[in-house]
Amino acid sequence: MSYTAFAQERENNRNRFQKDVGPFEPLPHFKEEDNDLKSAALRFIHNRCEKLNFDPKKEKIEKKENIFLGNSTKAKQIPFNMEMDINRLCLERELESFIDSGIAEDAYNIYYCFLEMFFGHYGKSKKMVELLSEFESNGSSLLMKHRDHYSHSVYVFTLGLAIYETNQYFRDCFNSYYNLDKEEASAFFLKYWGMTSLFHDIGYPFELPFEQVLSYFEVDNRQRGKDLLYLAYKNSNNFSLLSEEERLHFHKLYQKDFSSSDELFSYDIVKKIGKDYECHFKQLVQTIRNKPSAPEKFDYHMDHAYFSANRLYRELVESFGIDQIKEIHIDVLTAIILHNSLYKFAIAFYKDEEKHKRPLAMEDHPLAFLLFLCDELQCWDRTAYGRNSRTELHPMSAEFDFSNNSIKAIYYYDREEKEKIDEFEREYREWKENGKQGKMPRLKAYSDMAEKGQRFVKDIESIVDTSHIPLNIRPSIAKADRTKKHTYLSNSNFLHLYDFAVALNARYNYQGREKYVEGSQLEAEFEMLSLEYQLSNINQAKSFSKYLDELGCFYTDKPVDYPMISSFTKKLIRIIAPMEHERWIREHQSMGWTYGTDYETLASDKEESKMLREQFRQHKLAMDIGCTKKDIVAHYNKLPLEEKVKDYEPFNSMLKLIKKFDGLRIYELD
Repeated sequence: MSYTAFAQERENNRNRFQKDVGPFEPLPHFKEEDNDLKSAALRFIHNRCEKLNFDPKKEKIEKKENIFLGNSTKAKQIPFNMEMDINRLCLERELESFIDSGIAEDAYNIYYCFLEMFFGHYGKSKKMVELLSEFESNGSSLLMKHRDHYSHSVYVFTLGLAIYETNQYFRDCFNSYYNLDKEEASAFFLKYWGMTSLFHDIGYPFELPFEQVLSYFEVDNRQRGKDLLYLAYKNSNNFSLLSEEERLHFHKLYQKDFSSSDELFSYDIVKKIGKDYECHFKQLVQTIRNKPSAPEKFDYHMDHAYFSANRLYRELVESFGIDQIKEIHIDVLTAIILHNSLYKFAIAFYKDEEKHKRPLAMEDHPLAFLLFLCDELQCWDRTAYGRNSRTELHPMSAEFDFSNNSIKAIYYYDREEKEKIDEFEREYREWKENGKQGKMPRLKAYSDMAEKGQRFVKDIESIVDTSHIPLNIRPSIAKADRTKKHTYLSNSNFLHLYDFAVALNARYNYQGREKYVEGSQLEAEFEMLSLEYQLSNINQAKSFSKYLDELGCFYTDKPVDYPMISSFTKKLIRIIAPMEHERWIREHQSMGWTYGTDYETLASDKEESKMLREQFRQHKLAMDIGCTKKDIVAHYNKLPLEEKVKDYEPFNSMLKLIKKFDGLRIYELD
């Protein structure tokens, strides 16, 4: 039994009503014996993370006072631990969706789940993650070289879950390093690996402007940075300065005085690997301090990892309070600050034959080890933004096998690019036949995997010790399948997704009063919902691009020369409604809802009926698993007319709300 609170509530309901009314544990969407990326990652969440975020104290209060402390559509409708189980199921299902699609909108849901589950409030932290996506999608096309880091970070997160699930040596090493017992280990890993992987690149908005300035001159093929304008960040000392309260807190933790995060991070790094890597505190502090303010010392490169670590540190303090920051949080931050260039070029010198130190072992710093490994492996399915990056050849997908404590991976390249591959292989063959004279031909990632030297694997092996997790990597060619990306005409600033969902949630409550309502009020109402219902609104918002495509319409936040729709007609609603009904049915099936009306017949009034519906996870409009699309259409056609068109006016209310608060407009193509 993986979702134990479901089982407990089902037993309670059976005793209470003398009838098996649910809730029923949702079936897993993977095979227990499979060790591919999707199966391993989902199995970790499903099987290893039992009782995630459970609160025994709240459970005792519920039993003693005969109340519920968990939220659903409203506060205190279900047991608290049941809400925690539903949250974990949300993460499992949303991760499945992301692995299937790889798109940024589905990556967004993983961030949303994680922040709600482990930070407690998405709204406070949303700028931290949304701005990364916005900077990349809007500013990266000005660069010479740049690829996606938003979906990339969720892929890195997924790889780490799969490795922990399948690699016994790493799992034992991690658990031993943090002295974890079996019951707490997986939840601990999920929380702190999530912080490390999902936020390791949030500092890119600091690096992108630096690269944009350099790219302006690089188009003339001039030497990078030398004798040209470049950016540096002033007042960086203030960025890393610790308050008096923070200094006192870390003195209690480490019995050392630190004036800045630069010193704190340096101390933790030296404590872990200083001896073996001949890494000294004062020298490392100076190196880290120079990162934002003296890029000329680093061959004119700005290190986003420095900003990622410091930005996340501030978020942790604001979210939890300085008194809740522990050594494990500093481990997260030092893994992040090390991951880009600090470890590779200032500590391990992994490409310098004379100064090169040994690869990082799992036992040195498990979070850093895993971040280095997964960050290097995740090179597939990354949107290319930079001018040169868009013309290079990168793997479009990858297939992993994590069996036998090893990693076997096939990276697939688009068959449409075979001409480039054939040309490279011809040049490479001629280069070898001519005694390897001159510069070796390269074709970005493909050549690093295909050529005999296996540069891709060798580089990873120079960074981390793979003796307990051997790599077997090869490239292949396949036909591109872009249907899973669900690309439609509708397009908007990525920040709109949350606001769109808030407006959807409010569409029933403010008909005719839209101009009087405040955005903060709508957001407060949205945040009262459980994670499951928030995600339902978000997923409906994401589906609107599909619905509008069917109508020959699209939405955008930019003024365009097309007729604008100010309201939906009944004819348009009749097209949207069946599509939304199918989405709703599939969503409820995935989340373990079943068909039933017991919540109505066993309730004494309407309010109790709503509570029992959430406790049973039963709905009179739900359908059991196994139904086809044809079955769902027939089910919709049998609904009463008032049920079919009930969203007519509320949808028009939503249009007014998103226009007011979100700046989105809907247009017709014809």
